[in-house]
Amino acid sequence: MAGNNITAANAIILLSVASIFPSPIQMQGFSADDIFNAEDVEPAETVMGVDGFFSAGFVPVPVPWEITLMPNSDSSTFFEQWQQAQKAAKQAFFASGSVTLISTGRQYIMSQGILSRFKAMPQAQKVLRARNFRITWGNVDSGPGPIV
Repeated sequence: MAGNNITAANAIILLSVASIFPSPIQMQGFSADDIFNAEDVEPAETVMGVDGFFSAGFVPVPVPWEITLMPNSDSSTFFEQWQQAQKAAKQAFFASGSVTLISTGRQYIMSQGILSRFKAMPQAQKVLRARNFRITWGNVDSGPGPIV
C-alpha cells in the first residue's frame, strides 16, 4: 500500500524515440509548479434516442500529455533533437515512455507518441521561463509500478 505520500518530486519519466534515442532517457529539470499533465479524454460515445433508450460505445482516443521543463533543463535537448530529426527527415518519429510515481506505487506506460507541440525556445522575461512540450500518445496503460 502506498500510504498517504503524494509527492511528485520523485517521479521518474523515461522517454525514447527509437530512431534517435533507442535507449530510454530519464527526464530531469522539471518545473517546480508543473511537472506533467495528461488531458482528460472521452473514451466512450454516448447517445440517447428520443424514446429514452440510452446507448454507449467505446471509442479509442489519443491522450494529449504535456511535460514542463525548467529553461536550463538538459532534457530540453531531447525534444530539440527529436524535432530537428523530424524536420530533416520530413516525417514524424514515434516515441515511447513511462512515468513511475514512486509515492503512489503506480506506473504508466505510453506508446505511439508524437511530438505534437513544441516550444522552440524559452520565453524570456526577467528570467527565462519553463518550456512545455506536448506528446500525443496513441496508448497509455496503467498498473502497479516497479519496486524502486
